[in-house]
Parts: sequence; C-alpha cells; structure tokens
Amino acid sequence: MRFRLLGAPAVHDAAGEPQHLGSAKLRTLLATLLLRPNKVVPVDELKAALWGDEPPASAHASLHNHVTRLRRILAEEGRLRAVAPGYVLRVAPGELDTEVFEERVRTARAACGRGDWAVVVAAARDGLALWRGSPLAGVFGPDEAEPALAQRLRESRLLLLEWRYDAELALGRHDALGPELAALVAEYPLRETFHRQLMLALHRTGRQAEALDVYRSLRRTLVEELGIDPGPAVREAHEEVLRGPITKPQPPPPQVPQRRPPAQLPPRPAYFTGREETVARLRTALTAGGAVAVVSGMAGVGKSALAAHVAHTLSGEFPDGQLYLNLYGATPGMTPLEAPKAVAALLRDLGVDPRQVPDALDAATALLRSVLAPTRTLLVLDDAASAAQVRPLLPAGAGCAVVITSRSSLTALDGAERLPLAPLSESDSEQLVRAVSGRGPGERLERLVELCGRLPLALRVVGARLAARSALTPDVLAGLLDAETGRLDHLDYDDLSVRGSLAVAHDGLDRDAALALRRMGAVDLPEYGVAAVARLMESDEPRAAAALDRLVEVALVQEVSYGRFVPHDLVRDYARELAEREGGREAAVERVLRWYGERARQAALTLSPVGSDTELRLPDPIGEAEPFPCGDTALAWCDAEVVNAVALTERYAFASRAVPLLVRAWSILLRHRGRLQELAVVGRIALDAARAHGDAESEANALSDLAGLHFLSGRPDRALPLNEEALTAWRELGNERRMQRSLSNHGLLLEALGRYEEAAEVLRESLELVHRFDDAYSEGVVLIALGNLYEHTDARAAIGYHERALEIGMRLGGDVLVQTSHCNIGYAYLTLGEPADALRHFEECLRILGDDGPWHGQSQGRLGIVRALRGLGRDEAAAVECTRLLESAGARGDAQMVGLARHQQGLLLRSAGRVGEAREQWRAAVRTLEAFDGAHEKTLAELRELLRPAAPESDGTSPAPVPGVAVPQGEAPAHGAPVPQADGTSSAPAHGAPVPQADGTSSAPAIRPRVPRPDHRFADGA
Repeated sequence: MRFRLLGAPAVHDAAGEPQHLGSAKLRTLLATLLLRPNKVVPVDELKAALWGDEPPASAHASLHNHVTRLRRILAEEGRLRAVAPGYVLRVAPGELDTEVFEERVRTARAACGRGDWAVVVAAARDGLALWRGSPLAGVFGPDEAEPALAQRLRESRLLLLEWRYDAELALGRHDALGPELAALVAEYPLRETFHRQLMLALHRTGRQAEALDVYRSLRRTLVEELGIDPGPAVREAHEEVLRGPITKPQPPPPQVPQRRPPAQLPPRPAYFTGREETVARLRTALTAGGAVAVVSGMAGVGKSALAAHVAHTLSGEFPDGQLYLNLYGATPGMTPLEAPKAVAALLRDLGVDPRQVPDALDAATALLRSVLAPTRTLLVLDDAASAAQVRPLLPAGAGCAVVITSRSSLTALDGAERLPLAPLSESDSEQLVRAVSGRGPGERLERLVELCGRLPLALRVVGARLAARSALTPDVLAGLLDAETGRLDHLDYDDLSVRGSLAVAHDGLDRDAALALRRMGAVDLPEYGVAAVARLMESDEPRAAAALDRLVEVALVQEVSYGRFVPHDLVRDYARELAEREGGREAAVERVLRWYGERARQAALTLSPVGSDTELRLPDPIGEAEPFPCGDTALAWCDAEVVNAVALTERYAFASRAVPLLVRAWSILLRHRGRLQELAVVGRIALDAARAHGDAESEANALSDLAGLHFLSGRPDRALPLNEEALTAWRELGNERRMQRSLSNHGLLLEALGRYEEAAEVLRESLELVHRFDDAYSEGVVLIALGNLYEHTDARAAIGYHERALEIGMRLGGDVLVQTSHCNIGYAYLTLGEPADALRHFEECLRILGDDGPWHGQSQGRLGIVRALRGLGRDEAAAVECTRLLESAGARGDAQMVGLARHQQGLLLRSAGRVGEAREQWRAAVRTLEAFDGAHEKTLAELRELLRPAAPESDGTSPAPVPGVAVPQGEAPAHGAPVPQADGTSSAPAHGAPVPQADGTSSAPAIRPRVPRPDHRFADGA
C-alpha cells in the first residue's frame, strides 16, 4: 500500500491501483492522520481539522462514520486503530511518499558533500519524481495556515533542485539546463542559486551576454526590493562570465557541507547525578521531531550538564550532526554573543563557505534553515541571554531538535518545552559530593549538602575541596560554611565560583531589579511579597512587581506561589553582601518593621467585630500602611505574612523598639487564626525585649498576651502568675480599663483552677469597675464569666447570665458577645442533658463566626456540636464534624483541641462497634492531654476509665460534686434561678444535691471537662 501527500492526499493499494477517497472530509482525515504516522492523533485534533474551531454537535458521530469509510477503503485489519484518546494510522517504511522523498534528500545531500555528482543526480531525480503538485493540495483553504511539514517539503524540493543542477553542471551537462533554470528564475526571482546556475549554464554554452543580463537583472531586483547586492557565490560566477569563454566546465562552489557531520558536543559530564524524571522528559521532547526545549534555572543548578548529558545519549538519533554553541548569556567577563555572529558560526560549522554567508541577518537565517531543513541535526545552544538571541538560530525542519540552556525560561519562545531545574534532592546531592570527592559512605554529608543549598555548582566545589585535602572532613568544612559570614568565600575553587556566577546575573540586572535584590539582602525574610519589597525599595508596588519579575526571569528568586518570592540560600548570602556594601541596612529594617506592625494593626481593626475592645488592646499607629478593604483580604495577608512576622520578631526584637508594638498587633491576628505555636514564640520574645528596652507598657501587654496564650492552650496554672504580673503592671501604669480586663481574666483563671470563691470575689471587683466606666461591652464579658462560674452548681442560672450577655451583644451589634453567649448557652444545655437546645445554640454560634472567624470560637463551637449530635444519637453527622475538627486543630497545632476531639472520636467509634480503633484514639488523647499539667485531670480520669477492660459507656461529661460559689448581691440571672449569696451561703442546694429546674423538677449537677470557652472568657486573649 502507498500513501501520498506530495500533491492531493491519495492512497494506492498493493497493486498500485488508486483508491477513490470521495469527499473532501475523507481526504482531510487521511492527511491529518498521515501528518503523524504511527502516532495517536487525538479526536479533538481530528475534529478541528475537519470542522475548524467550532465543530457541530454531531461532529463525534460524523467522525466515527468517516473513520469507518476510511477503514473500508484501506481494507487491512489493524491499519487504522482506535487508541485513546484518538486514532493511529499504521504506515510501514517506504509506504509514505514524504518519508521516501526525505530519504532521497538525505542521500543527495551526503553525496553532494563528498562530490559524488552521479549519485546526486539519481537521488534528486527519484525524489523530484514523487511530486504530483503542492503538498496536501486541497486540504487547506486559502485562509488557513499551511502546516510546517508542507513548508519544509517545499524548501527541501528547492534544495534538491539546486543540488541536482550543481551536479549536472559539475558533470558538464549544461546544454539542456537553460530552459529549466530560466523557468525557476522567473518563479523564484530572489533565489540567488538558480540565477548563478543559469548564468553558468548560459556562459558554458557560449551565451555570455545573456549570462551577464541575468546577473544585472538579479542585482537590480535585490537592490530595489531588499537593498542588498548579490552574495559571494553569484559574484564569483559573474567574474567567471567576465573572464570569457572556458574550455572545460568548472565545478560550482558547494552550497552544503563538504565535511563529516559535526560532532561538537562538550565532553559528557563525568559526575552527572540524579534528575531521572527530567532526563526522561528532555529525551522525549527532543525525539518528538522539530522540538525546542528550554532548560532553565539559577546559576550553578546544572543546566549545561543536563543538556550535555542528554545530548550525548541521543547522538545516534541525529546522524547529520550535533552542534554546540556557547551564547555567553551569563558568562563572567563575556558579553552575550550577537545573533548575526551566532548564525555565521553555525553556518561555518555546517561547512558553508564564510564568503557565501549573507551579511543581512534575515538572509543568513534563511540560509541556515535551508541547510538544516533536510537533516536530522541536534543543536545545543548553551547559556542563552534572551529569546531574541536564539530565535534566529532555530531550524524549521522537523528532523532537527534544539536544547537551550538559560537562566530565563524564555517564555517568549512559542511552543518550546520548558524544564525548570531545582536544586538536587538530598540523596542525589550526597551522591554527587561522594563522586567528586572520592569519599566513602562512612562520612556523613547531610549538613554539608544543606549548607550548599543542594546546588550542584556548590556541591562540586566542596567535593573538589574534599578531594584536594584528605585531612579535611565534611564536618569541618560544614563548620566553615556555617559561619555567620563568608560562606561564599568557601564556595570558590579554581575556576568554579558560586559568587562569580551570581555576580554575572546581578551585573546584568536593570537598576530597579538590582536595588530590589540589595534591599532584600538588607532585611532577610523567609519570603517576600510585592508590598514588602516596595517598602524596602521606597517605591510604588508596580515598580517593585516589575523588579521581582526580572529577578524571577534570571532565576535569582523563585515565585513559590502567586506574588510570593523566595531566593535560594546562596542568593541570600550574596544579597546580604550587596546590602552591606550599600549601607543603610538599619533604616531598611526599621522601615519594614514599622510597616509590618502597622499593616497588622490595620488588619486587626478590619477584623474587629462591632462593639469589641480591639482598639483598647492595640498600640497607637506604628508606621504608614493602607487599611484593608475587607476582612477576607486582611485574613489572606495575615496567613501569607505570619512566617515573616515571626522571623522579624526573632531577629530584631532587641535591636528595635518597634518589635514589641509589632507583636501587640500580630498577637490579635494570631489568636484570631488559632496560630498558638507562633503566638508562643513571639510572645516570649516580646516580653524579654520589652524588659530589655525598659518599656513598661509593652511589658504589661506582653504579660497579658502570654497569659491569654496559656489559657487558650489549656494551661491556666501557667497563665495565672503571668496575669497577676500584668494586673500589677496595669495598676502601676494607672490604666484602669486594662486593669479591669486583667481582673476579668483573673477570675476566669481562678474558676478554671477550681478556686471558685476567689473567682467570684475578683469578678465582683471587675464588675464594679465596669459600672464605673459605664462600659456595656465589658459588662457582657463579666456576665459571661459569671455564667461559666455558675455552671458548676446551677446550669439554668448560668444560662440566665449568658442570655443577659447575649442581650447586651445584640443591643451593641457585637458579634463576639453574641456568638460567645450562644456557645456557652449550648454547653450549659449539655450540662443539663438537653442536647437539642444545645445544638441550636452551637449552630447559631458557628453561623455568626463563619469559616474565617476566630479559631478558638470555632473549635469550641464544633466540639459542642459533636457532643450535641452524639447526645441526639446522630453519630454519623457527629463523626463528620469530629473529623473536620481534628483536621483543623492539627493544622493549627492546637494540641489541646486535638486531644479533646480524639476523646469524642473514640466514643463515636465505640458506638459503631470499632472498639480497637476507639481505644487507639483514647490512648492518643491521653498522651496529648497529659502534657497540660493537670488542666484536664477529669477528662484524663474518664479516658483512663474508658481504656480499662469493659469500661462503661460515657458521653464525655462525668458528674462530680463542686463547692458553692459566692457572687455579688443583686446580680441575679434572668431566669430567677437560685443565686449564691455574699456570705457564702446559697439559696441553691448544697453541692451534689439536686438543682431545681424551671419546670419544678430536679436533676443532679454535672461538670463538663474543663475546656477554655470562646474568646471573651479571656478579655486580653481574644
């Protein structure tokens, strides 16, 4: 069977008889499949070929019908198969005319190079005889782009004609060439080779005047249309004509290489290591035909080594040669190679006489593509500076492939396969160091490779140092690298230099990008956002964004997520060196600290619910920063920048008085997001820094924040002494409003520790201050605290206090009081054994909070929902909520909530008959909660009981007696339930006795596990 594309698509059976294809759609289908013989052509591509960009709804069924008709015509089993995601047409060697033609072109080219003119003529005639018209005639309309294959075939045909006529002239067969060449000159008036050949044919048949006229006509056309003179080869032919008649034909100057195929690849990298997946991707890309692959990455990451390694493995796939050209895009002491010089170098290496290379870049590029078109050649273009530098060097032939290395990903090159390189993995890094140094597996290298940033260039340097000095151990060398300064000094060896490579990249930056890199070195953050870099540069954000884009382009920083940028560790070292040379580091640090502090302050104000006391806890304005338009943007900024805020606190707490102010603002955000681990870090540092600076107000704030942290973490015993110190500090500062908050907190902590009488006394003092200030919001906070205190003896009385706080919150429009009251009412109803009412209040609490509300409130509400659903027998729904709670608490590092949620999950698993899994959860809960210094003894006692064989069923709220509680006179709950009196007696029954209910019945009091409640149980910890 024969397939034909050199003309209208056609198919002939084994006897050579043409098969009728019928419709244009069937011819287009055949052509589209033959453009990729023996490869799967996706259905979507076939539809696009048949119907364009908007195929009809019936396209899939119609395509199936066309495939069926084509199979009928081919009449061979397995010739056209459906292979996901499309179809594949099997074509054997020699069956497709385009492949036969290209084989003839290769034969003619090789024969031309060695001067075997008879073979050239025979191969050319055979190849040209395959042409029946324009390739793929009738398949593409006049407004449609012709495929690259058709363009390449046309160029190959013209080259074959040129070689054939050169061979005929060399063999002295010039008599019959005139008419054919005259027709070609008329058809291709700018193709100089045909003019040269016609001049020689005319001259050698005694027609000198006509030959000179051909030259004059060509020269006039070139000057008028292109502004250039004929090339060297035509000028030489002109000189031959001017010399007069000749006695024997002279062979024409060759237009193609007359040497062996070039093999210019640099030596195979001796220690190439790892990157198996990237190697496979690059090999696949380069063997796909007509491919361009860009290997990009920072200085020293191993781009050139990868390109050379893969090129060597593929040398057999490119029999016409492997070209290598260093473009010097980022080479110390070198300027990037200009495109005209690069094109000339490639043509020279392909054997083209330098005198035949046109001066104009476009003409030289066209010649390069013409020479490469019929070949299978691999080009390695190393160290490219830009897309503009390499674009003129790219061949058009499908048989060629190009691999480019560059620090930039060269995204302006359309259709290129891009392979960005990252540093090596730890194991590959160790393997590379061992290979270079010759050190055995007995010496540990983990610390050394991490200090090299796993960068191959740095790893080669340390490997070379270890190889040069046998007494130098990896640990000693790691110690040198780990010094505060000078790491880059130890990463220079012979001609290998990390600093030198980075310096070339820096020197090639524009002014803004260089400034951004230096300022990033002045304030070393874990990652950078555009706004922070703008403050460092003292510029606007568009300029900062453009500078960062440039740094990404040359691989000095990496964009790890949208708008977030991270330099490699060694780039950080280099940037610090730049910053030290520039000076002004302290001013840059102070500027960024104050911006981060003020930005956090603005975020806290944006997130502050109506009626809350956030402004009371925030410092005065710290610096200059724009407010946030909404809470979502404030939360997003907080989540993105928290790692930087912690780093700034750790690095500069004792160097700048702005850090305690920054921490005051950030503490509110960290509590809101439930980031207790980060809150612990910055809180301790802020306290030490405030004391070092002698800043009494910042010290009092830090004490309050740390007390709140320990309370939220389930450690009231640790929180109490800190809060006592804070209370003393606020008294000494004369700040009565903060003193009142600390008193409320003190009452909460005493209640959490079981010291109920003392808690009531402290809350009474707090309430007196509230009435003096006429502060409704703070009154609501104290009422919530009293409600929690009452829950130990009279849950209905507790509900009354919470409902009064709820009423205040609704009157003020304060969501915090409202959602906190709902949550605490829910827990009181659980204590009463009324889960349906509890569930309603927990759901309302979470509805108010939303998904982005303060974590402490969310976690308490969700834990309450889990328990309420269990109490209602809705275990499946409870399990879903419990799993969600566990995941969220784990992500935030809230160990206390993880332990409490595991307790509930174990109960749910036991109810489902999965006792073994339940016991695993309980054991994990015990391990977690034991770390909280006795704060969860009742829950732990229940868990240990559950872990005993045949443990009784429990709902997680074991009953236990408590002493009575004294509270201020006149603070009766709304229900009118019995209230403890000031003298310690109570109208409520003695502890352990039944508590009268609203309906006249009674129930035994119960204590839930002591878990901190939502935010405003701790006024300074909200």
